[in-house]
Amino acid sequence: MDARNSESGESSTPIVPNGAAMRDDRPGIPQLFTAVPTFNDAASYLAETTSIFTRCFPGILSVLITISEVMVLSYVKLSVIHQVLQGPLTRDSDGLEMLAFLPREAGASAADMNLSSSAINQFNAPAVPGEITRGVAGESSQNSNVLVQSNNTNRNGISIFQGLFEKVRRTVRGSADDIGWLQQSADMPPVEDGTERFTEILDDIRHGLHSLPNTMVYLLVPGLFSNHGPLYFVNTKTSFLKMGLTCHIAKIHSEASVEKNAKEIKDYIEEIYWGSKKRVLLLGHSKGGVDAAASLSMYWDELKDKVAGLALTQSPYGGSPIASDILREGQLGDYVNIRKLMEIIICKVIKGDMQALEDLTYEKRKDFLTKYHLPRELPVVSFHTEASISPAVLATLSRVAHAELPVFAPLSDGQPTTLPVMIPLGAAMAACAQLLQIRYGEKSDGLVTCRDAEVPGSIVVRPKRKLDHAWMVYSSLNDDPSEANASQVCEALLTLLVEVGQRKKHEFARKYE
Repeated sequence: MDARNSESGESSTPIVPNGAAMRDDRPGIPQLFTAVPTFNDAASYLAETTSIFTRCFPGILSVLITISEVMVLSYVKLSVIHQVLQGPLTRDSDGLEMLAFLPREAGASAADMNLSSSAINQFNAPAVPGEITRGVAGESSQNSNVLVQSNNTNRNGISIFQGLFEKVRRTVRGSADDIGWLQQSADMPPVEDGTERFTEILDDIRHGLHSLPNTMVYLLVPGLFSNHGPLYFVNTKTSFLKMGLTCHIAKIHSEASVEKNAKEIKDYIEEIYWGSKKRVLLLGHSKGGVDAAASLSMYWDELKDKVAGLALTQSPYGGSPIASDILREGQLGDYVNIRKLMEIIICKVIKGDMQALEDLTYEKRKDFLTKYHLPRELPVVSFHTEASISPAVLATLSRVAHAELPVFAPLSDGQPTTLPVMIPLGAAMAACAQLLQIRYGEKSDGLVTCRDAEVPGSIVVRPKRKLDHAWMVYSSLNDDPSEANASQVCEALLTLLVEVGQRKKHEFARKYE
């Protein structure tokens, strides 16, 4: 097949015709061309479904990343081949065949546009010799304009695929790059393991040896949704009162933002101090620990003479992958409407603030800890656990409230009958812990990973016993009587905190002597 020079007046026939004629001359090419838009559709589908697949099949994480890379590179190479083969083939005066770039037909998609010459070189696509045919000056100018327009469009196409690949990567990775960021930060002080001493104190408590001083006031700070669990911390407070200790549960709006609760806790501490003239020891659970830490970080100049120490139990001090994956774009909340459901529950049903959940994401925690740090002289103990994921926890029921039945004279002695309100929190925590283990390979109590609960510069307690996130504040029907209960664990943590405070006091005294 020849292509004559246009100046000679003879017709120029392209060696590779478009449309149906191509299928006649190049039997292997039609399948290749039809595969190009398919790669585009497949890439979009991959971005939408990756999160679902990763929850079900964690082992394919690295495979999905590799597949997405191959798809993008394959699409680019096929686009280059498509571009080259669509150009007309002519012969120059020396008998060499030359390919020319033709403009796209009307209605062609941006995904099918030609790539720039730099992109061709990058992916080792075959070069196009001469770039334009030998023809009249007008035809050469037209082809040059097409090349410039094609190059601009190709840059946009490459950006689209780069964005697509980045979206796939974010969906697959989720919170994997954020978990444990506190330990990776060079600005954060190291932690000290206090598990052994905690175990000794707990053993003494179980044998009736109690050493918490009554010269302090103990303030328990509850976590998220505690306002809707009437028995939150109740057993611990009752146990402390029986020992003659002054103990309060902070009455804060647990579904409010961290900074709002920090101000309320600050006012609560000042009220207790001015009323009792006793310093306050704080123990916060879950978000309550984050709220309490924020209060001391933001208002330390006003509280340093009124606070003796802080214990954080199962608190997402570094952030929570559950909160982040619900609220982060491209994650779980986008596919099963969890984000919308949480907005309805927090904002409409319990009249809370969505900011309360947002403040527990990694992004918000990083921003907050950049501005506010816990003071170095403050004694801090952090405590985290790992939830059991054995089938036995499916039968675990937690008592979160009690219901009073109407009094019927023939059936009672005039006292209302109460029934416990039981919820399978253990099963829910086990399911979440299994999810975090499968997706991220991280140990957790069901909501907070162990690494994110370790406060920099604190004495860390890492018990071997399997305990979920709800165990610290709600009792269950099948608690093992041979093991310490939640009240005893809280007492041991506060006793350890008192010892840490005394040690720090002596260290600072020697430092300034």
